[in-house]
Amino acid sequence: MATSTVEDYLKTILLAEGRLGGLVGMGRIADDLKVAPGTVTAMVKTLAQSGLVDYAPYSGVQLTEAGRRLALHVLRRHRLIELLLVRVLGMSWSDVHQEAEELEHAVSDLLIERIDEKLGFPSVDPHGDPIPDAQGVVTEPELTSLPVCRIGERLEVRRVGDQGVEFLRLLERLGLIPGSPITLISRDDEADTVLLENATGERVQLGIRAAAKIFVGPALIGQASS
Repeated sequence: MATSTVEDYLKTILLAEGRLGGLVGMGRIADDLKVAPGTVTAMVKTLAQSGLVDYAPYSGVQLTEAGRRLALHVLRRHRLIELLLVRVLGMSWSDVHQEAEELEHAVSDLLIERIDEKLGFPSVDPHGDPIPDAQGVVTEPELTSLPVCRIGERLEVRRVGDQGVEFLRLLERLGLIPGSPITLISRDDEADTVLLENATGERVQLGIRAAAKIFVGPALIGQASS
């Protein structure tokens, strides 16, 4: 049985592979886990000996098939727990990440399957991240970063790429949480800002860097005319 530390490393590598592609450097893992690079190197060597990662000294690391299966199993637990905490227990989406970090190592597979059933076999967590199914299959939806969308297009927030507490609270205040319809009103390339209209008709302005962390799809109710 994998320890919680092993699970944390594998999940971190999995997520970094998804963001960066290819080998993941020791520094990236150290930053994500907030540990010393030397600690990462020692742990990665242990994971390699266990057949969970392929390690190339001075280049980086990537998951083996066995490591990927285990990492997806942990990620499934984490995202289902986040959704349970929000949907059933009423916690804020900005507060559930750390709770799920602790609980993901403690719940049994049986409990996770009951949670999945209770929630109606959801496909995404509260932040719009896809939840791996029981077989470890992840369906990545085709989404678009908000700043590159067409002006006047009626959209729906589907996923948030930055899950820092303050950023999530900002989006909640602005009405830009997943499932919310929005319209891109204008884009100011000189000021590096976008102007949006949220579901209540309020117009809000975001910097391009912040807007780029919001991923959208077409709104179910259609599109506004430009």
